[in-house]
Amino acid sequence: QVQLAESGGGLVQAGGSLRLSCAGSGSSFSTYTIGWFRQAPGEERQFVAAIWFSGGSTYYLDSVKGRFTISKDDSKKMAYLQMDNLTPEDTAVYYCAAAETGAYYYLAREYAYWGQGTQVTVSA
Repeated sequence: QVQLAESGGGLVQAGGSLRLSCAGSGSSFSTYTIGWFRQAPGEERQFVAAIWFSGGSTYYLDSVKGRFTISKDDSKKMAYLQMDNLTPEDTAVYYCAAAETGAYYYLAREYAYWGQGTQVTVSA
């Protein structure tokens, strides 16, 4: 099992940047595919980015490609989501999640472990 805790959210103006962190605890963090999802009020949880357990492959929602970067540091049991050039449409609660396989990394149901979420608000 793995426990996850996000941090780094906040209020930022459009065009600004935030770096979200996801701290993992428990064993075998390096064996999990890590995903970031977001959920805005009244909307379904949406895939944002994922990084394969080996760190060799990354995947992004089309609308964040070129603006967001996902990474992980297995030695620290940490994952990150660097978000640049933020827009008001990026406003949501952001969650990190861990999947034992990750074959369907874009599906929330693929992930067995979730953090509590961190709020990101982008003002116009």
